[in-house]
Amino acid sequence: MSAADEAIVFIIDDDARMRAAMERLLMSVGLHAESFATPQDFFRRKPPDGPSCLVSDVRLPGMSGLDVQRKLIESGLQIPVIFITGHGDIPMTVKAMKSGAVEFLTKPFRDQDLLDAIQQALELENESRQQQHEIQRLKDRYETLTAREREVMGLLVSGMLTKQIASRLGTSEITAQVHRGHVMRKMQANSPAELGRIAERLKIPAMT
Repeated sequence: MSAADEAIVFIIDDDARMRAAMERLLMSVGLHAESFATPQDFFRRKPPDGPSCLVSDVRLPGMSGLDVQRKLIESGLQIPVIFITGHGDIPMTVKAMKSGAVEFLTKPFRDQDLLDAIQQALELENESRQQQHEIQRLKDRYETLTAREREVMGLLVSGMLTKQIASRLGTSEITAQVHRGHVMRKMQANSPAELGRIAERLKIPAMT
């Protein structure tokens, strides 16, 4: 099953005809859509568990589309946003894109342009979710390390050899070698270089 098959495309637009037209378009290509007349209605909806993206008009009652985008970011909801507007201008577009908008479409736009933007947004969201899951798996592995093993990992990724680690910790080289083995096994790393890449992804600083 592809990301698009199980995804939800949210629509915020105060124009009922526009919402209905976009819903029909998305249904015609097998996408599930949920539409809202106001940002407030959208935010009352429980955040989705699966992949999703948002198609939002820029000018909305009570809260602009850019405000919606900012609130999503502040809430930690990484939902890709596609903006549509009949009143687009360069500064607004630049601001939206700098904040991470996937696309900015000016009405009237071609159906295919919207579908292409949605496909791009869902692919980006799917990649982001995969990366988050991978990071969580690495964090779970790191949580299994003892305090001493975490120390050894920090020294390993700094480039120290086993003999140097033993000297730094005031232990025998055999003990340091055992700790090193535990670290490599628990973190599922095949080499110090791979362990270093894992540490980078987890933002674990090398010990000096």
